[in-house]
Amino acid sequence: MSNANAPGSLPPTIPTQTHNRFMKAMLVKEYGEDATFEMAEVETPEVKPGHVLVKIAASSVNTVDTMIRTMGNDLPLSPNTPAILGMDFAGTVEAVGDGVEDYAVGDEVYGCAGGLADLPGTLAEYIVADSKLIARKAENLTMKEAAALPLVGITAYEGLTRAGITKGQKVLVHGGSGGVGHVAVQLGKHFGAEVYATGGGEPQLALIEKLGATGIHYKSESVEDYVSKHTGGAGFDIVFDSVGGANMTKSFDASALNGQVATTVSMCEIDLTTAHFKGLSLHVVFMLIPMLHDFKREEHARILSILTSIAEAGALKPVLDEQLFSLEQAGDAHARLQSGKAMGKVVIEN
Repeated sequence: MSNANAPGSLPPTIPTQTHNRFMKAMLVKEYGEDATFEMAEVETPEVKPGHVLVKIAASSVNTVDTMIRTMGNDLPLSPNTPAILGMDFAGTVEAVGDGVEDYAVGDEVYGCAGGLADLPGTLAEYIVADSKLIARKAENLTMKEAAALPLVGITAYEGLTRAGITKGQKVLVHGGSGGVGHVAVQLGKHFGAEVYATGGGEPQLALIEKLGATGIHYKSESVEDYVSKHTGGAGFDIVFDSVGGANMTKSFDASALNGQVATTVSMCEIDLTTAHFKGLSLHVVFMLIPMLHDFKREEHARILSILTSIAEAGALKPVLDEQLFSLEQAGDAHARLQSGKAMGKVVIEN
């Protein structure tokens, strides 16, 4: 907590230090498969009503970030170039805008608040973030760990809660060692479910087991086999599919009658016949909606606050890839995620 209101301290609307007029930022000037980042000096953003100015300590790379960089204007959410990409961050509040009562200078916060549409991103020294898109950082997480959590944490929480997760249910997570998946596994355990998760190799399965779930090697076990083995053929109450696309047919096959399927990747044409005859409910999770449409942004603050509590209770800890990157190495960080070799979240440290 901040001591910004202590005797002799500065009022919360005044920064604790004089900001440089300019800050370092990594810019993408043109989109495409070969798009690169360039270090530039840009104007430090001014705090505005309802927002806070945050000095960024760390950010993390998500698949959507690499999609924006390579696909650009083919995606309706891509910012105009030159663009500062990056959505997730953790850092320290340096100035508070009018109307913000929940935060003070010195508070350590995290969130997903930029890097798309007209919202400047996190590959920079500072961000002006909507206070409805952030929460206090968990005290037992490092800045790097906190920066890894917002997008994947909100996605996993939204998927499981919209599917109505309750204690004792059998939950299957497709892609249980991935960014969203490894958080969904931990949240499933937190909610008291029996959690199972698919992985494609020994390192992935080892991580899944370490997080407390039962690992399923999807390359050597058929859906029919693992449904029979783990559910007696009845199917899973909830399937959280962080792989999506063609894999959704496997999710339908693995579901129980009247089961729940939550997916994060549904931009595809797919046969819903199995879903029909099983009476399945399909939940499509697109967590960028509040940022894109300024729609119920306070819901993200609420979920992030819950994730902070779960983390402080010891039930949630993001896994970080073994390779760390500096702001100047943003391009290498994107390449690491795109290589498919990363285990856990790829993090950039300022």
